Amino acid sequence: MAMYRRILLKLSGEALMGEDAFGINRNTIETMVRDIGDVQRMGVQVAIVIGGGNIFRGVALGAAGMDRATADYMGMMATIMNAMALQDAMRHAGLEARVQSALHVEQVVEPYIRPKAMRYLDEGKIVIFAAGTGNPFFTTDTAAALRGAEVGAEVVFKATKVDGVYSADPRKDPGAVRYASITFDDALTRDLRIMDATAFALCRDQRLPIRVFNISRPGALMRAVNGEDEGTLVHA
Repeated sequence: MAMYRRILLKLSGEALMGEDAFGINRNTIETMVRDIGDVQRMGVQVAIVIGGGNIFRGVALGAAGMDRATADYMGMMATIMNAMALQDAMRHAGLEARVQSALHVEQVVEPYIRPKAMRYLDEGKIVIFAAGTGNPFFTTDTAAALRGAEVGAEVVFKATKVDGVYSADPRKDPGAVRYASITFDDALTRDLRIMDATAFALCRDQRLPIRVFNISRPGALMRAVNGEDEGTLVHA
């Protein structure tokens, strides 16, 4: 039985690349969609915030020396492209999804409107939030914390390429230990940097737990939703 009624899933753009150097790997996105669909069919309401690193970092060399705000807006538009690709993959899988963007590009996706997003979730639709917060200088981690709090999510699932939060970088330190759970205060004390400071502070203030897990592990999202020992739970 699912532990949560409504979740916010934070997907990085890099998670869509699979083993590719950039762009969207079709097999990877189809696997993600299957996992999301399995959770949604359990009655869990799913909202998603998606990043754009798989697209924008592919042109980052050309953005060297660019004004930070301009580069951030380019990154936001990359997230819209990813959100549209994810929505299309969901449509092919028989899932109904809506994309809402913090930037107004109404010819292709609808603008973010909180009451409408919550209505979609109540109707059993998956809602994909694109373009971050709509403001430069804020990460998609911050967008995930913000949207999660706004729509009343019970948890933020931060999907990564590592299977949780470790005492040290497991790629460099073979003695690193994975935490099954840790408090916000302990994570701060140990300087674990689970999310950027703004996002982490928002989750902490709103008492919105974060679960960090490896999205590429088969069945990981389902296990996380069921409250099993998957990844790391950061809590108050």
